[in-house]
Amino acid sequence: MKKIFENGYAPLLLGIATAIGILLGSYLHMKSPSNRLIGLAKKNRKIDLLMNYIDHQYVEQIDKDSILDIAINDILKNLDPHSTYIPASEHEEVNENMNGSFVGIGVEFKMYRDTLLIMNVLKHGPSDEVGLKNGDRILVVDKDTLFGQNIKSDDVIAKLKGELGTKIRLSVYRPSTNESFIKHIERGNVPIKSVDVAYMINEQIGYIKISRFAASTYNEFKHELTSLRENGLTSLVIDLRDNPGGYMHIATEIADEFMFKNNMIVYTKNRSGEIEENFSTSSGDFKDGNLYVLINENSASASEVLAGALQDNDRGIIVGRRSFGKGLVQQEMDLGDGSAVRLTTARYYTPTGRSIQKPYSNGNKSYDDDYLERVKSGELVNADSIKTNETLKYTTPAGKIVYGGGGIIPDVFVAIDTTKYSSWIFEAFSYNNLNVFLTTYVDSNRKELENMSYSSFRKDFDKNNEVYKSFIKFLKKKDIYPKNKIKEKKLVKLRIKAYTARMLWGDDKMFPIWNTEDLMLNKVISVDEILLCN
Repeated sequence: MKKIFENGYAPLLLGIATAIGILLGSYLHMKSPSNRLIGLAKKNRKIDLLMNYIDHQYVEQIDKDSILDIAINDILKNLDPHSTYIPASEHEEVNENMNGSFVGIGVEFKMYRDTLLIMNVLKHGPSDEVGLKNGDRILVVDKDTLFGQNIKSDDVIAKLKGELGTKIRLSVYRPSTNESFIKHIERGNVPIKSVDVAYMINEQIGYIKISRFAASTYNEFKHELTSLRENGLTSLVIDLRDNPGGYMHIATEIADEFMFKNNMIVYTKNRSGEIEENFSTSSGDFKDGNLYVLINENSASASEVLAGALQDNDRGIIVGRRSFGKGLVQQEMDLGDGSAVRLTTARYYTPTGRSIQKPYSNGNKSYDDDYLERVKSGELVNADSIKTNETLKYTTPAGKIVYGGGGIIPDVFVAIDTTKYSSWIFEAFSYNNLNVFLTTYVDSNRKELENMSYSSFRKDFDKNNEVYKSFIKFLKKKDIYPKNKIKEKKLVKLRIKAYTARMLWGDDKMFPIWNTEDLMLNKVISVDEILLCN
């Protein structure tokens, strides 16, 4: 492919891209009149002729599929920032993430010192059922040796995954007891969690973090909401920070939990002006409690559908910073070879009628640089720096002013925690430094750490600062030197503690520790106290 560009054949690719655009049009507009279809058929024949001509006569042997991939990507980039091409090699993984499960043995792992280290055994998965533990090493899969080799993670995943019900033989070493053993595991459906964690912050406030809107997200969310209500929930925090979106209908199902009957949740409009509306039902289980939604500059798409629906219906308080600003709806079309196109087919609108899609007419680079513009303008630290368009001003039923044209603007602004982004903190936690350090530390002290209860761990871990000091020594060997600021030291200690808890017990135990110093959550707690007093 490189030689094609070096020899000045870019116009060839442009011609092919144009031809493929015509071909895509023939698939995407199935309702075209018959005379138009005849015209498209003639143009499609041009594509066949062109590709055959290139295949047989071009001066060098080329990969036609690679040309088509490049051409399709170029076409979609010129439509909008969110119409995308998914190659066949990536489609299965994308579908697994959105379907909420995959077939495998149910472990999260990393390659550590040329050995496969199990970082997390997923609860109720195949590996959990046969007794594998965090910290175990997988040395051999069937007859394939994994240790002492420069093996890639993708190759390991390929060996661990397989057909549902097939068996796999693992040779395992457990450092904490210095024993080796064999485990036979039957591959099963392993859930990919999209609700990362749910727990009670205090006696009345519950917290649920959603990382994306997959097929399984509503059921996960409903289960956790029911559990929290049984534990005394009266106020709920939904954390949508850094949530890139997913299935819009899942976001509407979650919104329905908080609304009375016949409230509009969202509507979409296609290029023909056809409108599809979505309204709440009477089935929601949390219509009256206090509700808070956390968003930031990386909350997008379905996250904004949920936040916008609640804000426009005056149901709950949106806390944080202006969201990403993606108001386009994509529909997937299979291209017949395992690849697919996700094409923007409509725009969505919040109940007041606002589109929160930010402008993209200046090209993809300008669109992608939006975050840097927010940093430069001071928007991430000062609510007054948020730009609004007075021509896109709307009013909610309760009289609150909301704006379209560029994300969801929160009701309560919380500036970014600049301590987390200081140059020293950035260096300390870049290049996987903390993971490398903690993997060695936990590995050497696992038996002692696992004998601690979680409550004792939260209370007593690293009281003498020995782990913190060891981490600082580790960093100094990499020419990274702390500034010894009290706030930064507190942050480093907190992250060490939280990530150690994750290695021992998983995300369920990590988030309650990490969130203790979270500025948005602390704001929610103070706001909720005021509401309770009123």
